Amino acid sequence: MYQTQTPRKNIFCPTALAAVCAAVLLGGFTTMPVLAGDNLTAALTGGKATLDMRVRYEGVDQDNALDDATALTVRTRLGYETGNFMNVSGFLEMSNVTSLTADEDYDSKTNGNAAYSVIADPTNTILNRAYLDYTGIADTTLRYGQQRIIYDNARFIGNVGWRQTEQTYTAFRITNKSLSDTTLDYAYLSNRFTITAGNEDIKAHLLNANYSGLGVGKLTGYAYLLEFEAPAAASKSSQTVGVRFNGATKGDLKFVYTAEYANQSDYKDGSSDIDASYYRLIGGIGMSGITVSLGYEVLGSNSGKYGFSTPLATLHGQNGWADQFLGTPKDGLADATLKVAGKLAGVKLVGVYHDYSADEGSTDYGSEVDFLAAMKFGKNYSVGLKLASYKAGDSGTGKVDTDKLWLWGGLTF
Repeated sequence: MYQTQTPRKNIFCPTALAAVCAAVLLGGFTTMPVLAGDNLTAALTGGKATLDMRVRYEGVDQDNALDDATALTVRTRLGYETGNFMNVSGFLEMSNVTSLTADEDYDSKTNGNAAYSVIADPTNTILNRAYLDYTGIADTTLRYGQQRIIYDNARFIGNVGWRQTEQTYTAFRITNKSLSDTTLDYAYLSNRFTITAGNEDIKAHLLNANYSGLGVGKLTGYAYLLEFEAPAAASKSSQTVGVRFNGATKGDLKFVYTAEYANQSDYKDGSSDIDASYYRLIGGIGMSGITVSLGYEVLGSNSGKYGFSTPLATLHGQNGWADQFLGTPKDGLADATLKVAGKLAGVKLVGVYHDYSADEGSTDYGSEVDFLAAMKFGKNYSVGLKLASYKAGDSGTGKVDTDKLWLWGGLTF
């Protein structure tokens, strides 16, 4: 589900970034040696430049009145990571998305081409990330600025990295690893930068804690408190508390498993209708590099009034690559999956079958088949092909048959 948001502007607060720098530097200059200036210069000039490019073709064919959409775009990210000075380092990254065709035969959600199916990759040049890290506390990293945040499988908090413009956040984040096999992570979000290069005001507290010392998997607990501003507040402001366990056995024959449960209720100005549960179960077997798994995921419903929602998730990677469930129906969603994944001659292969139905009632939401083939060449180059074919279920759901195709090549340095 794509929404119109405020056009993107620089609100990562460079003044606050400067204040943090000044506080650290002025505090340190009382005891710094004469060569401190040289050390600062070395940190600023002796860093690392980064480059990330992806050229991609996307085609969308839907069984409705919209024209078929095609897009050929290139995404370029150029960044610079400084060296460390007094336990402080910084990172700055710009991003550009350019159409390689004269005409944009697709609806990017910002180009006004509403006669075409949606391909949410608008052309733009933006500040993608800009943050400072402080590592002067043992086993702890403090980060402030515009940044990428991904928790677990991005079911609840992600960066929507599949799109050419990713989702980032203005945030203050603390990550601590003082306890054995334990990671504690807290983030406060004050803004969300969307995949259509817009802003959305938000006040969010994110807490994610995981423990990997069990030997058979990772145990994670989380609490996500999301406060949106009007008019989105009533439908999106929620608090979600959950627990997740996932892992795999060792040996030539492996068993893989995931179990997760969460409860969601209203928060701040959220509607009292926000009251639903979520659970996911996955079980599979892996042998000779091939893994076959069955999954069942339910985004519950509050008696048909509200469907469990994850507005900050990387939704493309959850309930089918055809992107038919970027918003949860009010009667909820049950997604039964069969997945086969492995490698052949260095090529990553993934096939997934989805069967969709309502959590509340008996509505058939259709089915989908997804396929991926991707390969890396060394550490820097990659190519891939991905297909998604969705078949609509019961009439009245607002869904139509949809086929999507992607071809891409990328490089990173």
